[in-house]
Amino acid sequence: MTDAIVRLSDVAFSYPSGAMRTAGLSLEVGRGEMLAIVGPNGSGKTTLLKLMAGLLRPASGSIEVCGLDPARCDRRVFAQHVAVVVAQMPTGFPYTALEIVLMGRAPHVEGFRLETARDLDAARRAMAATHVLALADRAFDTLSSGERQRVAVARALAQEPELLLLDEPAAFLDIKQQTALYDLLEGLNETENLTVISVLHDLNLAALYFRRVAMLSSGNLYRVGAAEAVITYAAIREVFDTDVYVDLNDLTGGLNVLPLPSRRNSRKT
Repeated sequence: MTDAIVRLSDVAFSYPSGAMRTAGLSLEVGRGEMLAIVGPNGSGKTTLLKLMAGLLRPASGSIEVCGLDPARCDRRVFAQHVAVVVAQMPTGFPYTALEIVLMGRAPHVEGFRLETARDLDAARRAMAATHVLALADRAFDTLSSGERQRVAVARALAQEPELLLLDEPAAFLDIKQQTALYDLLEGLNETENLTVISVLHDLNLAALYFRRVAMLSSGNLYRVGAAEAVITYAAIREVFDTDVYVDLNDLTGGLNVLPLPSRRNSRKT
């Protein structure tokens, strides 16, 4: 891939506990792509995202993100290109929602200079896009889980990144807000050429919004490609060790994945 914004080559990593390890993992993500990372619990989805974000360092192999080595480059420089949204963002301080979002402007603020009108405008635009502008003066820790998650996404968008890395960004959102969030990300991808890489548990959301899917199994890439080539009955049966019904949605043209309760399992044993 000639215009890869993320490039992992023969990456190996393992936790000291040995709970999860990967070896020889290679993956390229093109600029302007939307890639979903899926897989069962413990398959290495968050670990892969942390390696891309420079929060973990590989034992061997190389990782390049926006032309930088994420584990070794200056974090302020890295944050000018890459924004990260984690599943939970505790603060421990009585920051307002607006103050949290303004933290996304920190990579663009020199020294001890205060935020400018442009920084405030970027923060407010991000909050409006994620439907949390009305919460600007609320203490962040008093917000609901879903509201906090949308504020976290707003902070990432306020960074004005080239690449957005998200770990289950819709985990605490209701179905309306899930749709609104992924509609927003899809729109930014199309209009701003924002590259989006997101960890998801919901295979239906992955198939609906992401043109490319990477499925992990036991710390390694099981399959990478178009959603319809990756999210198949055979793949889910092997990787997730469960039965599902997979079919095309007549309205969206995308895939629908329906778990099958064991008592209704049509397979004969």
